[in-house]
Amino acid sequence: MTSRWGVWVLISLRGNDLRFYELRESISGISEKMLAQTLRALVRDGLVWREVEPTTPPQVTYGLTQFGRDIGEPLEELFDRIGRSRP
Repeated sequence: MTSRWGVWVLISLRGNDLRFYELRESISGISEKMLAQTLRALVRDGLVWREVEPTTPPQVTYGLTQFGRDIGEPLEELFDRIGRSRP
């Protein structure tokens, strides 16, 4: 895994495929530069797929690969437990 941001990206993509700016809005505190770096690493590692639509400007959509879904399931359980235990 790349960084703590990688976990947040996997969690954000667990329900739907998202465009870059939708992802950025869903992850509080991440910069555009850090999101771009994190997505490149996750695509390279085979956890996330990337699709570019040839429009002007290009529309880029990201989603989880099957490997990314397999990795994300235990993370989702962990985050749900953490959320429930917070006062």
